[in-house]
Amino acid sequence: MNNLMDKCCDKCAHSPQTPCKDYVACRLDGPICHQDEACKEKRARFRDEVNPAPGQGRTVICVCAGGCISSGSMKVYDKLEKALAEKGLGGSVEVRKVGCHGFCEMGPIVTLEPDKVFYTRVTEDDVDEIVASIGGQVVERLLFTDPETGGKVTRYDQVPFYARQQKLVLKNCGFISPERIDHYVAMGGYRALVKVLYGMTPREVVDDVKVSGLRGRGGAGFPTGAKWEGALNARTKDKRYVVCNADEGDPGAFMDRSVLEGDPHAVLEGMIVCGYATGSDEGYIYVRAEYPMAIYRLKIAIAQAEQYGLLGDNILNSGFNFHIKIKAGAGAFVCGEGTALMTSIEGNRGMPRFKVGRSTEKGLWDKPTTLNNVETFANVPMIINQGGGWYAAIGTEKSKGTKIFSLTGKVINTGLVEVPMGATLRQIIFDVGGGIMGGKGFKAVQAGGPSGGCLPTEHLDLPIDYDSLGAVGAMMGSGGLVVMDDTTCMVDVARYFLNFTQSESCGKCTPCREGTKRMLDILTRICEGKGVPEDIETLDRLSRVIVKTSLCGLGQSAPNPVMSTLRYFKDEYLAHINEKRCPAGTCQALLVYSINAEKCTGCGLCAKNCPAGAITGEKKQPHVIDIKACIKCGNCFQKCKFGAVEKK
Repeated sequence: MNNLMDKCCDKCAHSPQTPCKDYVACRLDGPICHQDEACKEKRARFRDEVNPAPGQGRTVICVCAGGCISSGSMKVYDKLEKALAEKGLGGSVEVRKVGCHGFCEMGPIVTLEPDKVFYTRVTEDDVDEIVASIGGQVVERLLFTDPETGGKVTRYDQVPFYARQQKLVLKNCGFISPERIDHYVAMGGYRALVKVLYGMTPREVVDDVKVSGLRGRGGAGFPTGAKWEGALNARTKDKRYVVCNADEGDPGAFMDRSVLEGDPHAVLEGMIVCGYATGSDEGYIYVRAEYPMAIYRLKIAIAQAEQYGLLGDNILNSGFNFHIKIKAGAGAFVCGEGTALMTSIEGNRGMPRFKVGRSTEKGLWDKPTTLNNVETFANVPMIINQGGGWYAAIGTEKSKGTKIFSLTGKVINTGLVEVPMGATLRQIIFDVGGGIMGGKGFKAVQAGGPSGGCLPTEHLDLPIDYDSLGAVGAMMGSGGLVVMDDTTCMVDVARYFLNFTQSESCGKCTPCREGTKRMLDILTRICEGKGVPEDIETLDRLSRVIVKTSLCGLGQSAPNPVMSTLRYFKDEYLAHINEKRCPAGTCQALLVYSINAEKCTGCGLCAKNCPAGAITGEKKQPHVIDIKACIKCGNCFQKCKFGAVEKK
């Protein structure tokens, strides 16, 4: 017997070839098809190996095999396996590849279960010391240092970054192996599927999701239960589809990727439940090709679910059929929009199309289609298991449950964060995120990806939910939060994000294709010191026209960074236009470099690195910059070791 999914003995009647409603329960609670205490003990042992309890004398070393791969975590994993084998510890110590643990700033991350020991920035050189410490004293130098107390923190549930979160969707990520279905089952996986197939009608499933208040986590926030109900009530009796939107194109966003890489079966189970509730027998996961690890693990998960009779024909002998296929997208940002995504699945160029009714009536191949994103589907199993009322008790009145955010930018603790709806920006950025890097001041946070709005200090105590963010000119989006400090130029930020959305425009409709290009030209001129007062009115007018007349959500939201920065940081636009000055000291064309004579030692390093020969001066005497000759490259500022070169 290799794992929970295998038959315990020849008496066991539960197998992929002879599945039934007790198939999953047999693996967790059984065997229940025959009485055999030895088999029960085997089941318990394998279950405990996945999720060991303190005092059992078993240790699981979890190595992040998510984003930490880029910083060498797999070298750590390989050396751990080798070291454990050499010491003969393979029977009592397991080394496990897991998904993203969330605290990306501290990677590569290694944890020891069940004691929750948390090691940060682990390298190959640390492996022998970690192995030697098992069952004894922890390796203190690898522990997290609390910035407030200066003390070492042993357990990850005591690290502020984790202690202030509420992990529901991410509860398995960083703990189970995403490439083993028995790990997911051991944590209660596929019980929701059994519950709906043998204990609920499609209508009851839809009603429970409606009670939960779950809203789509892809950005629009449409009530999930209402969408499923629309598909269930579709007038046609034709074939129906379920589609998972995993086309996560926002710069710096990695929420969906982490769920797919860390807990793929949760997404599959949510899709299967949706298929049952809406009368569909086929699903697609549309995932961008830039996520090879997510695609690799999804393929493994689908194959395993099919192997064990949890996906495919006659699931658990219920008569219900459901198949899932993967469609790798080419990386077009516009394919995150529902109609463009479905057009791409159909084999055409991914471009939005005019909506005639909802996709639940006419979607993929003109058939009723239920489209939700990764995080939405991953919420479904726990809603079915715990009940819609349980889920509805979390969050705010109109935004239920938790939300995953990718926290990036000028914040100390970058990473993946899951908090209840209604948590404030201040709590996420300062309590979980640890505040602003380098002791600088907070200036703004962009919420909702490249099409989101930039919010200033006055909104730090804003509860994050769909309605409150929309009221102040931002949006939930897929969950990207980009933090900016007081050295950030907000005009340049608007230009940067508009450049992204403009280049990603499919070009189908004139407002988005031409309007965003015109706005980008204006913003570029302003950043170069060539702006005129009329530009403010033109930007505002273009923004309103593009929002009202663009074909799809990409164009309709593209002006948000401009509109929000004009709303909250108009003084910076005016400084660029009227004073030809960048208050943040970021826009190169508007900078004036000078040398502070009191700080200059006359070392000549600035002059040696000036490509324009604009710096002169005698050795060991203060140097001078010829402003007319200066090309504003910034080399002198970067090379000066004494802080003598100043910019304003």
